[in-house]
Amino acid sequence: MPDDILARLIDQAALRFGEPARELAPGDDLFEVLGIDSLQALDLLTDLEEAFAIEIPDWEVQGVHTLAGLADVIRRRL
Repeated sequence: MPDDILARLIDQAALRFGEPARELAPGDDLFEVLGIDSLQALDLLTDLEEAFAIEIPDWEVQGVHTLAGLADVIRRRL
């Protein structure tokens, strides 16, 4: 069964930062691969909160640097 949460997350990140979704992998470091800073990561977090209709506290994503890790946070909040 495909991971719909991870696929949606990758699509959101690709859309926000203009990267082809097919080039993003679950283990990719968000900051390195997307070339983003912490403020841009917060923008992505806001997009994800809206897309998944959840609230993600900042403390819950501290230390999360991969797409897979962020997908795990989203799963916990659903």
